[in-house]
Amino acid sequence: MPTLHIINKAPDHPRFPACLRALAEDDTLVLIENAVMALVFESLPLPPCYALRADVNARALSESSVTGVKMIGYAGLVVLTETHQRVMNW
Repeated sequence: MPTLHIINKAPDHPRFPACLRALAEDDTLVLIENAVMALVFESLPLPPCYALRADVNARALSESSVTGVKMIGYAGLVVLTETHQRVMNW
């Protein structure tokens, strides 16, 4: 059963690497709040994932420089929560 993992912790928080280790192949990852800062760390390999556009913009990060990450709005986040039977918040 695929799980939606929603992380709001910055990349230097212990929960961030724990979340990445917990991801199964068919799981979905969404970066929100301070977790979007992971988008600027080139040394941090991220799986294909989603990032909340409002949080990316609030931190003055460039959406166009991010590869492998799909930007979503709040409506997109709601759709993801509705389409996953399990949701895990980190």
